Amino acid sequence: MCGRFVVANVASELVGVLRVDTINPSLPGPSYNVAPMSTAAIVLDSAKTEPPTRRLEPARWGLVPAWAKDPKIGARAFNARAEELEDKPMFRGALIKRRAVVPTTGYYEWKQLADGKEPHFIHPADDSPLFLAGLYEWWKDPSKADDDPDRWLLSFTILTRDAIGALGSIHDRMPLFLDADFADAWLDTDTENVGDILDAAIDAAPDLAETLETRVVSSAVGNVRNDSPALIDPA
Repeated sequence: MCGRFVVANVASELVGVLRVDTINPSLPGPSYNVAPMSTAAIVLDSAKTEPPTRRLEPARWGLVPAWAKDPKIGARAFNARAEELEDKPMFRGALIKRRAVVPTTGYYEWKQLADGKEPHFIHPADDSPLFLAGLYEWWKDPSKADDDPDRWLLSFTILTRDAIGALGSIHDRMPLFLDADFADAWLDTDTENVGDILDAAIDAAPDLAETLETRVVSSAVGNVRNDSPALIDPA
């Protein structure tokens, strides 16, 4: 799974290779402890423009589908199993037309030990951005007026797959990693064979996973109120 991640730089500095056209000025700042239900930056292609506009937008972590009666449903949907997307009504529509990329510096995972859990920080060895595959949704709050700028909630989920290699020794799931080329194809709203793109991304993720480094970090990361560069220092 992926329950915490790091954005150590301003998000706009992480997405140069993705050729973003528009950057929302309200993006959150750097964070070393992004948790579910908090706001992070995502990249998406807006199909409402022609040609589609690639945007970097702030979004809440935890997917809220358009049909939801209460946005609290997002607390249970911060991750989605990539191999089950096409069978789950909550994710099927977003898979077809609302795919996102979550730019990060790295993420945390906890290893189960006999006497508790040990947090690890997992990141690219060369400190390049780590792109995670995601889905997004827009939810309209019926309690707010049509002209209220807060009426629309943009939310997202991060996809996961079976973990392999060194990452598999920490946890049985890992995020669905994307290199720059796969990220570009993943965002393309004109893609017709979405299942093929998803399968290819799942198959390619292990090669990228093998390039990542892991290190044990302080248990302080377990408290969502803690947010400082010291969280990614070796324990």
